[in-house]
Amino acid sequence: MSGQGQDHCVVELAGERVWLLAQKAVYWPARKMLVIADIHFGKAASFRALGVPVPRGTTTQNLLALDALLAAHDCEEIVFLGDFLHARAAHAPATVADMLAWRHRHPRLRLTVVRGNHDLHAGDPAAALGIHMADEPHTVGHLSFCHHPETPAPGHVLAGHVHPVFHLRATATGLRGGLRLPCFLLGAARTVLPSFGAFTGGHAVRPASGERVYVTADAVIFALPPHC
Repeated sequence: MSGQGQDHCVVELAGERVWLLAQKAVYWPARKMLVIADIHFGKAASFRALGVPVPRGTTTQNLLALDALLAAHDCEEIVFLGDFLHARAAHAPATVADMLAWRHRHPRLRLTVVRGNHDLHAGDPAAALGIHMADEPHTVGHLSFCHHPETPAPGHVLAGHVHPVFHLRATATGLRGGLRLPCFLLGAARTVLPSFGAFTGGHAVRPASGERVYVTADAVIFALPPHC
């Protein structure tokens, strides 16, 4: 692994050079592809349908975040690593209308969704969105796109599902209680992406031997030293 910048880190996975972006996504320049994990469209709407008072606007936040990535990178395809929709309530008319309006702004962009556990319950997104649906593993070149990190696959696995965050201790940050930051977890055979969604939470991870952690904070990404 090599190369580090303020807003992205360049790493090599199975011989493919990809960028880990501070915006919690992966960019594969050779394929002009963005890779997004766990966007969970409609999660807030699903909570409200159950009577839980949560803020509105998360779908708009997610779409604006995608627009920012598309403006910054030459992109022909987005691959979503599962949990594209959170639940059946994500098919609410207002949510679908927002997604269709976004899709009409990007008619030539290829969209692929690798089905995750939430997608199996939510059902496939509206056909009008023009999304190719795939089961895991979805392999392109030397990379295999999955939802679950442990999925057997022929290539280096890029996956989501875990929503990884890393707990930086107070001694490292100077802040009482430390910080929990979204992170990429890289190993020899798999890379786990942070959750991209605006309303998703996270699960603290500890790197195993040979794994590396890249944390994101305030539009900056950086590699943590081993044993941090």
